[in-house]
Amino acid sequence: MSKKVNIAVIIISVIAICISSVSLYFTLSPAEEEKGDIQYVMYLGTNDKDTNEPVCTPAEAKEKVEAILCDKMGGFTIQEANGGWLGDDGTQYNEYTLVIYLSATDIDAVHSVADIMIEEFNQSSILIQANTTQTEFYTTAE
Repeated sequence: MSKKVNIAVIIISVIAICISSVSLYFTLSPAEEEKGDIQYVMYLGTNDKDTNEPVCTPAEAKEKVEAILCDKMGGFTIQEANGGWLGDDGTQYNEYTLVIYLSATDIDAVHSVADIMIEEFNQSSILIQANTTQTEFYTTAE
């Protein structure tokens, strides 16, 4: 073989090794979305969709939601909030709102719980956010 052919073979071999190395790196490295998980945040208003009046007291609403979540999800965090929006006709609406945080679950389970809450509280919808997080259930090292 000529010297030019030998050099070309070496260059092609080096390029092939580089491409293989990069490919192997990306194959073995977890994708960004696999490094974290999803935390779902639900915003449940408690005013009736038809009357815009509270379905129940804040304490009763929280108790109902806790019962649903304990039965269907196992774990959760709830915060109390006040929500509001401006209707199409310019009317301002305000309502007691529960903010529910769910981890270690999937969107199908969240939708299942939302279906129950929509019926229980006579809602048009429930706002659900899916946030990429990194979750750790930490326990002390003993």
